[in-house]
Amino acid sequence: MKSISIKGSKRESVGKVSTKALRNAGKVPCVLYGGDQALHFSAEELSFSKLVYTPNVYTASIELESGEKFKAILQDIQFHPVSDKILHIDFYELSEDKEVTMDIPLRLTGNAPGVLLGGNLRNPFRTLKVRAIPAKLPDFINADISELNIGDKLSVADLSTGDYTILHPDHTVVAQVRVSRLAVAADEEEGEEGEEGAEGAEGEASAEAAPAAE
Repeated sequence: MKSISIKGSKRESVGKVSTKALRNAGKVPCVLYGGDQALHFSAEELSFSKLVYTPNVYTASIELESGEKFKAILQDIQFHPVSDKILHIDFYELSEDKEVTMDIPLRLTGNAPGVLLGGNLRNPFRTLKVRAIPAKLPDFINADISELNIGDKLSVADLSTGDYTILHPDHTVVAQVRVSRLAVAADEEEGEEGEEGAEGAEGEASAEAAPAAE
């Protein structure tokens, strides 16, 4: 998995006054968990743009002014309710031999034949929760839909997991091709037109067979 570098400074004070001063200076207060004790630091808000404002998932390489370096994942983030500015970020430190859980993007590949025939593709999940050691975390999970016809579905059990574990039940549907409402409506209209045509033909035949009134 790709990593984003973040340069920060340790926070000497974690009170409300110092936190407000950091935000006014364009910095984000952060906490790194997972080690022997929580580590408080701050970094420029622009440092997080590639980590936060993206559909992709990255690990973070945190480097402090003291020379300390940490590998981590973003665990929680708080935004201002009006301005959407980043208020606070929690990170979790990674260990090479310790499994972690992350939401990994699901990427659909191929073209479903059922869609070409008028079906609707439904994919309810944008990400899937995955557990693995950091070195085995994938950038994304591929779901091949190239064999899905109308009525077919793809579940977690059909996905190749490699060296990671998908934390969803095997029967969880990740992609499905359904009959579109337009197609159903068109079929119903054709059926109604066919019935009306048959009724008209029967009426005409009855009129021809009936004797003329004297």
